[in-house]
Amino acid sequence: MRAVIYTGAGGPEVITIGEVPKPEVRPEHIRVRVHAAGLNRADLIQRRGQYPAPHGWPADIPGLEYAGEVEAVRGASRWKMGDRVMGLVGGGAQAELVAVHQDEALPIPEGLSYAQAAAIPEVFLTAYDALVTRGRLAAGERVLIHAVGSGVGTAAAQIARHLGATVLGTSRSADKLARALVYGLDVGIDTSRGGFREAVGEPVDLVLDVIGGSVFADNLAVLAPRGRLVLLGFLAGSRTTADLAPILRKRLEIIGTVMRTRGLEERVPLVREFAERVLPLFDHRIEHATPLRPVLERTHPMTELAQAHRALESNETFGKIVVTWDETG
Repeated sequence: MRAVIYTGAGGPEVITIGEVPKPEVRPEHIRVRVHAAGLNRADLIQRRGQYPAPHGWPADIPGLEYAGEVEAVRGASRWKMGDRVMGLVGGGAQAELVAVHQDEALPIPEGLSYAQAAAIPEVFLTAYDALVTRGRLAAGERVLIHAVGSGVGTAAAQIARHLGATVLGTSRSADKLARALVYGLDVGIDTSRGGFREAVGEPVDLVLDVIGGSVFADNLAVLAPRGRLVLLGFLAGSRTTADLAPILRKRLEIIGTVMRTRGLEERVPLVREFAERVLPLFDHRIEHATPLRPVLERTHPMTELAQAHRALESNETFGKIVVTWDETG
């Protein structure tokens, strides 16, 4: 089969497509013919040699999410040949075939293309886990979502709106803030003009942060008593200097989370809960007060993956970039 391979650590020039063996189908697993795969910042960081795949996943084939059809089954009663599925993996999704445990796969909602489906698993599972499982966001609360125009940001805004929260979001782009209003954003904060601390106004109950670094102190400042900060990444660096007193004084919770390194025992319950509570909201045959939509900025053929990497690195994209193997996306 064909697969994306990084020939070394570096820029987009290390991206190649080569022939590799098909993945083995173990008991209770399925093998999926991948039609589309989402592109994530983890793929960029792995390409630079800074984020190796966890044990058990391909070391040299990137890709954290896929959408395709089941082409082999071994003792997996939940699925049959030809089923349309999508899911989140620890690596290897940017190959023509990927093997996954049957309980990690999700059905693709009716009416969605493979490309649209590939824009769902990583960002919506991450956002749901951060907002609900870790952040315990409730109706009537206020949530601040950093980089609200990103894939995770647009997914989190939609889920937070569905939960009945007031959604604040930051971006360095006024255009992204305007576009995010469609996806549940109530208050947009343009950080190209300065910090966000004063613009937040009334304290928030939850902060979703992918920036880290210098915004940590401001996150603590804008949180209400008993507020929660869920840290998802460090785009501005993993080191900071901050006064820790607000954590004690306001009894704050600092919660770190990552999806990629979780084992099957953590992934399966999350996938099951997501399938029950969130996946039906993508089915537009059913009327929902707050339906969910994948936010697909653009698609690229897998042969143009280097161009897709450059586009994501530019920070000018809104929502997700998806790469496809064929025209069925």
